[in-house]
Amino acid sequence: MRRAAILAACLFASAPLWLAPAPAAAVEIQGVVLPDVREVAGRSLRLNGAGLRTKLLFKVYVGGLYVEEPSHDGARIAASAQVRRFELHMLMGLDGGRIGDAIGQGFSRTSGSRLPSLQARLDRLRALFPRVNKGEAVTLTWLPERGTVVTHQGRELGVIEGKDFADALFAVWLDPRTEDQKLRAGLLGI
Repeated sequence: MRRAAILAACLFASAPLWLAPAPAAAVEIQGVVLPDVREVAGRSLRLNGAGLRTKLLFKVYVGGLYVEEPSHDGARIAASAQVRRFELHMLMGLDGGRIGDAIGQGFSRTSGSRLPSLQARLDRLRALFPRVNKGEAVTLTWLPERGTVVTHQGRELGVIEGKDFADALFAVWLDPRTEDQKLRAGLLGI
């Protein structure tokens, strides 16, 4: 009887761990390998999830979401103060204007009344994107001490300040109103 009580206590004590989402294991999508952990600014970020971004019939990029604390809750991740990174691994070449326009459309869809206060920084983000070729990667990393760091092939292109901007940027992929629901589901592991 006592052994059963101890076993039950252990099971209930660890129940919250069962409910917490496990970080995704390394994945391969369309030949792009996303490791399960990335080291960013001295922190270990875990792969929350990944997916394929399609537009019409075109496979545009493989996206990977890295966070310090994995979650199935897109709003929680998008508003989090934790370091977070979104990676775009291009499956086709695009000029920077098209990438910026697509992100701008996502802002319009998910930011609502906040868009006017974000617009100048969104315009700066759009201007940062260079032409990106098939096989190249762009990363968008929120670092609380710096802002949203934009890189292309590991080279820093610029930093956009403000947590409000980072929250709106990550919502482009994680908000329920996002255009690509399959990608969102993959990023959230749902």
